[in-house]
Amino acid sequence: MRTEKEMFDLILNVANADERIKAVIMVGSRANPDCPKDIYQDYDIIYSVDSVEPFYNNLEWMEGNFGKPSAMQLPELSTHPLLPPANDGHFTYLMLFPDGNRIDLTIEKYPYIYNGEPAVILLDKKGFLPDIEVNPSFFYIKRPTPEIYHNTCNEFWWCLNNVAKGIARDELPYVMDMFSHYVRDMLNQMVEWYIGIKNNFNVSAGKMGKYYKRYLPVHLYEMYALTYSDSDYQNIWKSVLTACELFRLLALEVASSFDYTYNKQEDENMMKYIYFIKNKLDYKK
Repeated sequence: MRTEKEMFDLILNVANADERIKAVIMVGSRANPDCPKDIYQDYDIIYSVDSVEPFYNNLEWMEGNFGKPSAMQLPELSTHPLLPPANDGHFTYLMLFPDGNRIDLTIEKYPYIYNGEPAVILLDKKGFLPDIEVNPSFFYIKRPTPEIYHNTCNEFWWCLNNVAKGIARDELPYVMDMFSHYVRDMLNQMVEWYIGIKNNFNVSAGKMGKYYKRYLPVHLYEMYALTYSDSDYQNIWKSVLTACELFRLLALEVASSFDYTYNKQEDENMMKYIYFIKNKLDYKK
């Protein structure tokens, strides 16, 4: 596997040798001092150019400079219905190389527009880019408004009725999708607010909650882990009930911290409905 120095040398040598590339900016985890460093981090690189067109889907240029990837995705060319083309004036090469290194290379118009996301300017041939002070707070957990808090609680409890009905109807894909996305998204949001409260809202939970284990107390993280299930309905029920218990515990803590009101009636009514369905199914066995 090529070293970090070798990868940066490659990225900068390509840019220095091509007069069309005016600047090189690094974003992503390598630009964020809060992210743990390891050999699996991508190189999230922006080549800032006067014109994107010559680099658009130019595989000859890409392979001639970086070599042939072992796997690649070109988001702007995607025709998959779940991955619509970006059509935003950029072009991105997502490249995984045989040695295990990955470069996510975006070609975009110069000058780079700083949006607050941690970024490091590696090269600026024109010298027009402003100095950037790396600020990890861009990704910090945000405090909930009362409306967002209440809507999150409502969505969590409401969508559970669909999970229960799906189990009763033996509609496993529907159950798993409803629980894994609609319900879990709300659980994750509550987890993050709890983490925010315990850390003064000065931390990030990471993309898709990858730092939950770092910030949650051991007993809460163990509860969270138990909200994942296999395809056995009995295990799904256990995960659902654990998710309810965990959500309630965290939601009450968040409500107390912000002096919000937790809708206990909503909670109790949906739990009655869940047990109504579960008990009917248990009775049949």
